[in-house]
Amino acid sequence: MPAPSLETRDLTIRFGGHVAVNAVSCAFHPGELTVIVGPNGAGKTTYFNLISGQLTATSGAVLKDGADITRLSPSARAHHGLGRAFQLTNLFPQLSVLENIRLAVQARSGDGWRMLRPVTGFRELTRKAEHYLESARLAKVAHQPAATLPHGDQRKLEVALLMAMEPDVYMFDEPTAGMSLDHAPDVLELIAGIKADRTKTVLLVEHKMDVVRALADRIIVLHNGELLADGVPSEVMASRIVRDVYLGTATEGAA
Repeated sequence: MPAPSLETRDLTIRFGGHVAVNAVSCAFHPGELTVIVGPNGAGKTTYFNLISGQLTATSGAVLKDGADITRLSPSARAHHGLGRAFQLTNLFPQLSVLENIRLAVQARSGDGWRMLRPVTGFRELTRKAEHYLESARLAKVAHQPAATLPHGDQRKLEVALLMAMEPDVYMFDEPTAGMSLDHAPDVLELIAGIKADRTKTVLLVEHKMDVVRALADRIIVLHNGELLADGVPSEVMASRIVRDVYLGTATEGAA
């Protein structure tokens, strides 16, 4: 097995007297898609926020390719190859779909948000942006303002923007939330395509067990902020303690 691309060691955060994530240690490897599951309040999104830098750990460490990034900002972690999909409210909703993706490609190229650049460079950015546009099946809405997209297309754009940043580690928090049955497969297909690249590491928080079964190489279960189980899906799903704590509610759509 290759060396971990991402690792958490005894990662912990306290809010007053409440321990939301308690000494969670996990290593994540290239070529692996890990789904993080657990009941409501288990600490799944908090754990994600600690990894991506939206929250600062009380103790413990986050390592990317062996380097300690625990105290780095989210943007600095992104420069280290850690990518997380965010809703469009954090982006440029009034710009077109193509312009949003082009800006992501430009940021990845190291030019930041510089608007003035040689024509040849602009064409190359546009060419790359169009590639991700096609990959996400968004070519028909390329020139629409992002804010006017239906929900399903907005979720696809979020994935396309993350792909344009070309991270080593992809993080998705409920990527199909609020999507219709017609549109969810498009996003899942995009994630499956990322998973097929064995140099990439994918982390996914997901409530829907059909999505978990379709995509997971590995499942980790959090409960009360602690790591309850970690293993291949068949083993984790068969675990009595996991079924007692989680699967009884999961079949009803809760997490």
